Amino acid sequence: MESHETKDVPGASEAMASSHETEKSPEKTPVAAASHEPIKTESGQAAKTTAEDVAQSGEAKPMSKNALKRIRRQQEWEDGREDRRKRRREKRHDRKERVREERAVLLAQGADPADVIPRLKQHQQRAGASRVPVALIVDCDFERYMTDKELISLASQVTRCYSDNRNARYRAHLWVAGWAGKLRERFRSALHDQQRHWKGVGFVEGDFLACADEARKQLADKPGDVIASLQRGDGEGDGQAAWTRDEPGAEPYPLPEPAPEPNQAYRDVVYLTSESPYTLQRLEPNTSYVIGGLVDKNREKGLCYRRACERGIRTARLPIGQFMQMQSRQVLATNHVVDIMLKWLEFEDWGKAFMAVIPKRKGGKLIGDGDDATEAEAHADDVEEEQVVADETMADQDAAVEEEKSESEEVAQSSGEKSS
Repeated sequence: MESHETKDVPGASEAMASSHETEKSPEKTPVAAASHEPIKTESGQAAKTTAEDVAQSGEAKPMSKNALKRIRRQQEWEDGREDRRKRRREKRHDRKERVREERAVLLAQGADPADVIPRLKQHQQRAGASRVPVALIVDCDFERYMTDKELISLASQVTRCYSDNRNARYRAHLWVAGWAGKLRERFRSALHDQQRHWKGVGFVEGDFLACADEARKQLADKPGDVIASLQRGDGEGDGQAAWTRDEPGAEPYPLPEPAPEPNQAYRDVVYLTSESPYTLQRLEPNTSYVIGGLVDKNREKGLCYRRACERGIRTARLPIGQFMQMQSRQVLATNHVVDIMLKWLEFEDWGKAFMAVIPKRKGGKLIGDGDDATEAEAHADDVEEEQVVADETMADQDAAVEEEKSESEEVAQSSGEKSS
């Protein structure tokens, strides 16, 4: 720990004044930068240390006021966990009661149950769902580029990816690469290892190429059904190319040096990135599509594209500009990209897929007017309603797992007290 350099003064009052000026200048305090480091326990959770404990501990390493405020807020958040859980349960109960009453009125009026109860329609879709020979890999090996808050957001997006794939009409082989570090620790601690209950998802500690090797083995052993849209992407039917290339000089992210030759060992892998000069037109069977699990508010522009090019991996971007007019940037969340790919497998129409997934807050509209745009927008409303039901189902299941875990801990504690 470095100490402040101070000049010798003849009087004690001047020394006190100098010390007072130093306290008023936090920008000169060497520990200010170190205060941004999160305080962790062995389990990876934020330490439950109050600001008063730190102030009174007499440690040699003082902390800034902002750091103390962060610790106090974290402590208040931890202390209010049970209250928040109770409020969520009450809200879910009230919402279910309200929806149940509304549905009863509609059914009494002779409405079709499938229209009134979206979950019934969802169960019917799940019964007819099938797995297709396409792998979607979420590359989560970007921990060093994200803050703790962004890693928490990534964990939520990975959860949504699983939910979207589980509820899709045509399910892909879902994989998570870079399954290590703080992301895995969050699932094990705060999310109570909920991924252990997931079906049809693979987790690999290595990078996205190691994950692609595992996905290739699974596609060979249990490929799934080659649906009509994939058959046309396999050299049959209309023979439409899987991608198109931009004109020379029109690349969205030109590289300073020529890209290396494609790696033929991974010619069945495509890294999706908005900086690619290739535009994806359709999906191909027995192919792994990699989606970058990077939540950084577009700070690291071109990171995924450079990572793929350095390894000789094909790249492509979604054809958003061909179908949509966006009022904001075209960078989407990881779970949105996964859901768009799943929707294309169902519709074989990028316009419908975009309208069904891209949030309305981004102000996206289909290029051109007419029946196709109206139909796509109407379908997007139906999909949004179904997604709300899927989110509620996912939340109920997570709450059930969490409550079951709490009950198990209480039983184990009571058993220990009796035995003692």
